[in-house]
Amino acid sequence: MKALFLHAHFDDYEFTAAGTFELWKRALGKDFRARVIICTDGRAGHQFRTREETGRMRLAEQEESARIGGYEFKPLRLRDGSIPREACLSISTDLLAALWKEIREFEPDYLFCPPVIPDPLAGVHIDHISVGEAVRKVAYMINVPHAFTPEYPADETKPALCKVPVIINCFDAYMKTSNLIDLAVDIEPVYPKVCEMAYCHKSQIVEWLPWVSSPQILEAPRSLAEWQRILRKKFGSPAREYFTVTAWGTVPTLEQLLRDIPGIDRGASGLEQLGKRLTAWTGG
Repeated sequence: MKALFLHAHFDDYEFTAAGTFELWKRALGKDFRARVIICTDGRAGHQFRTREETGRMRLAEQEESARIGGYEFKPLRLRDGSIPREACLSISTDLLAALWKEIREFEPDYLFCPPVIPDPLAGVHIDHISVGEAVRKVAYMINVPHAFTPEYPADETKPALCKVPVIINCFDAYMKTSNLIDLAVDIEPVYPKVCEMAYCHKSQIVEWLPWVSSPQILEAPRSLAEWQRILRKKFGSPAREYFTVTAWGTVPTLEQLLRDIPGIDRGASGLEQLGKRLTAWTGG
């Protein structure tokens, strides 16, 4: 089982899907492989550190989280080797090509990414919606071997068949109640580990997020124990992560999802409506 997480920022993984991936890892052990790819350079996320210092810090924080969480991490790089700039990510051919290349090379069974915003009144973060829309736009191209060979040359006479993953949207806090919730995953058994991974991002949770939230006051944690208490307000009790299933890639059956994804809370999930949608998508 391979799962790929594609998102905009250093720390997005810990706030949306780290618990589910940790449950997977504990359930399958060496039979589970997780990769996290972040699509921006992180340089805009601070108020008093320079862009260069901020980018270095946030990269190091994500690497430390990966060490604790036992997952593969890499920043997304465009064909010229650069990492897309934070706070103004736009959909370009180079972005689509880079995502296509990473997905084809890893060949995940499941791909997790931000949602596409259906509600014009919902709040957004430009980087979040750009990653979500880019994944949606490139999804059909995953098994199109010549789609981006101008950017990444290959022998076009020897096409490689590529598995298309199930593509799942993570909950986006900016959208608030506009999120469609299909699956609720109970991550309470791994909540302390999620807190530990998230606590690596001190430049954000101690310095940046309390400042940028003004005039709302956010508490800055002074210890991991304090952070566990603060983060509880986001995850609830029991702690849960929420997801939406798309038809962008391979359409799964409800039975497949319940079998494959650990910790699904059937009572908190929208399984009945999800089942009807999946059946309609497959013409059942």
